Amino acid sequence: MKMVDETLDARELMCPMPMVKLTKAMRRRVPGQELEMLSDDPGSVEDVPAWSSGTGNELIGTATDDEGYHFIIRKGE
Repeated sequence: MKMVDETLDARELMCPMPMVKLTKAMRRRVPGQELEMLSDDPGSVEDVPAWSSGTGNELIGTATDDEGYHFIIRKGE
């Protein structure tokens, strides 16, 4: 199983900060690298998929647990 290249902990941040942090973190990635984002902002459930498709990145996994939401995003070309 491939591990992610970075984990971004955006818990305890409210809109728009999780997306601002995600954008900055993905700029540091090269195509094909994967980032895990942790968030407890309910808006992230809609924001992350929309952001991913709008920026050419691929949302490859999502999960929810007691700590919040987990997203795995692969950097696109």
